[in-house]
Amino acid sequence: MAHNLQSGERLRPVDLARGNGLSTQAVRNYEAAGILPPAGRTPHGYRTYTPLHAQALRAFLALVPGHGHATATSVMRAVNEGAADEAFRLIDESHTQLLDDRRTLQAVEGALRDLSPAEMSGPGAAVGGSGAGETFIGPLARRLGIRPATLRKWEAAGLVLPRRDPQTGYRVYDEADVRDARLAHQLRRGGYLLERIAPLIAQVRAAGGLKPLESALHDWRGRLSARGRAMLAGAAELEAYLRKLPTDAAP
Repeated sequence: MAHNLQSGERLRPVDLARGNGLSTQAVRNYEAAGILPPAGRTPHGYRTYTPLHAQALRAFLALVPGHGHATATSVMRAVNEGAADEAFRLIDESHTQLLDDRRTLQAVEGALRDLSPAEMSGPGAAVGGSGAGETFIGPLARRLGIRPATLRKWEAAGLVLPRRDPQTGYRVYDEADVRDARLAHQLRRGGYLLERIAPLIAQVRAAGGLKPLESALHDWRGRLSARGRAMLAGAAELEAYLRKLPTDAAP
C-alpha cells in the first residue's frame, strides 16, 4: 500500500497544512495517530504526501463535527488498517447516540407537556400546612429512577430547594420542587451540565412558568440537527476517501 501511495502528485506537509488551516505539526501528528496513511519519503528522508492523503485529511476533518475527535480518529484508523467493518460499526454507534439524544429531547418536551397546572405555576405552588402533593427524598428518588444522593447534589447546586420539616429535619418536596427535579432529570439526560440547568430552573421559578425553557429546547433541537447534517457531510467525504483507496486496500 505504501508504494501505491507514492505514485502521482507529491504534496509536502505544508501543502496539506495550508489547504486545511492546520500546522505542519498537526499533519505529522495525524499521520502518527493513523488518521492518515503512512507518508512516502524522499531519498533525504522528507515526508511526501499524495492527493489520497489530502482526501483522508478532508474526511477526518469532516467527521469530527458530527462524531467527535475520538470517534473520527478511530474511524480513520480502522479504514487505514483495512478494517472497514469496524469503522462502520463506530459510525453506527454515533448515529445510535444521536437517535438516543433525539428521543431524550422528545422526552423532555413530553415531560413539559405532562406537567400539571400546579407544577407549571410559580413559586409557592402546593406549599402550606396541608401537605398536599408533598413527598420525601426517598420516594422522589425512586420516582425519578435516581439515587437520593443525586437529589442532594442537585440541592447543593440550587436545582431543587426542598424545605425541612421542623420536627424531623427531613427534606420535604412540594409540587414545585418535584417539577424542578423532573426538569433537572430530563435536562441532565439531555447532556446539560448542572451549571447550565441551574439558571434555567431559577428562571422558571422567577417567571412563574416554563417559558424560559423554550429557547433552551430550540437550541438543543438545533444542535441535534446540526450534528445530523455534519454526519452526512462526514459520510460523503469518507465515501470519497474509500473510493480513492488502492484496490488492494479498499474494503
